[in-house]
Amino acid sequence: KWGRVACETMSGMGFVIVTGEISTKTYIDVPKIVRNVIRDIGYDNPAYGFDYQTVGVLVSINEQSADIAQGVKKTSAKEQGAGDQGMMTGYAANETPQLMPMPIMVSHKLAQKLAQVRKKGKIPYLRPDGKTQVTVEYKDSKPIRIDSVVVANQHDPDVAIEKLRKDNKQKVIMPVCGRLIDKKTKLFINNTGRFVIGGPVADSGCTGRKIIVDTYGGIVGHGGGAFSGKDPTKVDRAAAYMARYIAKNVVAAGLADKCEIQLSYVIGGSKPLSLMVNTYNTNRISEKRILNLVKKNFQLMPGGIIKQLDLLKPIYRRTSNYGHFGRPGFSWEKTDLADKLRKQAKL
Repeated sequence: KWGRVACETMSGMGFVIVTGEISTKTYIDVPKIVRNVIRDIGYDNPAYGFDYQTVGVLVSINEQSADIAQGVKKTSAKEQGAGDQGMMTGYAANETPQLMPMPIMVSHKLAQKLAQVRKKGKIPYLRPDGKTQVTVEYKDSKPIRIDSVVVANQHDPDVAIEKLRKDNKQKVIMPVCGRLIDKKTKLFINNTGRFVIGGPVADSGCTGRKIIVDTYGGIVGHGGGAFSGKDPTKVDRAAAYMARYIAKNVVAAGLADKCEIQLSYVIGGSKPLSLMVNTYNTNRISEKRILNLVKKNFQLMPGGIIKQLDLLKPIYRRTSNYGHFGRPGFSWEKTDLADKLRKQAKL
């Protein structure tokens, strides 16, 4: 559980590259892991041009640099240093039950629905590649309707575009978006038409290339660091989770309707360089009081974050799709400190 990981992956036509730094005392069968994940995604047919049995897996992994390790390997949680410098952002808003921005939540639900109808055979001609995007209209900072839905999904070559668009509307879009769609909502389903060639055959993919989909869909800033492929001593990941945990509890406590938390760190440092609270003028107590409550109730040092959020468990595969936030089962999604914050704020 004390392994150190800074690993990147890249996929292209017929190959996957896994490279980076991994320090561990155990054996890892990287090619087997890669093939199993590709199979689970749905690339199990050679006709797709990319499948788990024939793909080439190239592995180039070293141990963590001793220069980096000296700032991270400490004897206690208080002395644990950050694995890198950087800024991290967390956000929450009371516009959805998950306290997430509605556009990204609906987009994730559409992507999940696409996978569901494909794997259960409800739309049997779909292939694994697909994208979703949602534009939501707001009034007085509240979502009132969906203005447009974009869905692009890979399909078998013998499917008529008219059937694909009809099936997508009936079996994917309406079950997810129905109550927020009106006559003016624009639907863009495979807008260019044919989408047979997809996945790594059509376009290369790389860790960290699409990071906004992992967070809040562009509603707030992003520190710039990808989450995936990193152990929790990397504040790019752990501090972003803590920032979300803080923001969600602040909103759940009713201290504000919206909350953005920003943290920054220096490599090897055990305390954050900065802590910012932004409630977009929706706060019910002063932001200074919220800031003091955050400092009082949340661990902000790297070692403390790992302990408070219990980040040494093998929980990270689930974060590789449908975003890192707004989903049950993760410690940073709990609102277990909301009541405590509310009482301390005397609301």
